[in-house]
Amino acid sequence: MFVWLYAMTASILWAPLTVPVFAGFWPRLVPIDWVFMVGSGLIHTAYFVMLQRGYRTGDLSLIYPLARGTGPALATVAAMFLFAERPTGLALTGAALIVISIVMFSNPAGARPSHVGEGMFFGVGTGMLIAFYTLWDKHAVAALGIPPLVQEWFTSLTRAVCLLPLAWRNAGELREDWGKRRAAALWIGALNPLAYVLVLFAMKFSPVSYVAPAREVSILFGALFGAQFLKEGDRRRRLAAASVMVAGVCLLAAG
Repeated sequence: MFVWLYAMTASILWAPLTVPVFAGFWPRLVPIDWVFMVGSGLIHTAYFVMLQRGYRTGDLSLIYPLARGTGPALATVAAMFLFAERPTGLALTGAALIVISIVMFSNPAGARPSHVGEGMFFGVGTGMLIAFYTLWDKHAVAALGIPPLVQEWFTSLTRAVCLLPLAWRNAGELREDWGKRRAAALWIGALNPLAYVLVLFAMKFSPVSYVAPAREVSILFGALFGAQFLKEGDRRRRLAAASVMVAGVCLLAAG
C-alpha cells in the first residue's frame, strides 16, 4: 500500500513540471516510445515491491547494500554485450570486489541462516531488477530520446495504475497508511523522482558503466544507518563488507 501511496504522490507532485515537457514531446511519440515508458513503470513496480518486501524480511544494512551493489555490477556486464561498452581491468576488479562483499554479507554473526538467506534473496533479486531498469531506461533516454522527466513521470504513473486494484481492495489499510505516514509519502514522492531524473540525465550522455556505479556511493550510508540507528547488530562486519562493496563500485566507475 505504501508503494502505491508514494507512487501516487510522485505522479501528482511532479505533474506540473512534467506535463508541459510531455506536451512538447507528444508530436514525436511513436509506439516504441510508449513501450519503453510503460515498460519502465512495470519493471520499477516489481523493483519497489521486492525492495519493500526485502525491508520487511531482512535488515536495512543487509538488503540495501546487496541491492545497490549487485545492480551496477550486473548492469556493467550486460552493457558490454548490449551497448558494446568495454570496461577495463579496473572495472572487472571492481565487479570481483562486489562479489567478495556479498560473501562477507552472507554470514553475519548471530543471525539465523534462514533469515540471512531470505534477506539475500530479496537483496540480490532487487539488484537484478536495478540492472534491468538501468539498461532499459538507458536505451529510452539515450537511443529513443525520451526526455528524462517524462520517462520518470510515466514510471511513477504506471506504478500507481498497476497497484490501483490492490489499493482499491485494501482501502482501509491505505487510509491508515496515509494517516500515519503522510509526511513520509510526500517526501518520497518529491525526492525519489528527483534523484532518478538526475540519473536519467547522466545516462543520456554517459555510458552505463560510469553512471550505474557512481550512483551507489550511498551503500556505505545505508549500512551505517541500519547498523547504527536501527541497531541491527554485527556492525563491524557489515560496515567492512559495505566498504569493500563501495571500493568495488568505485573501481567499476574508474574502469
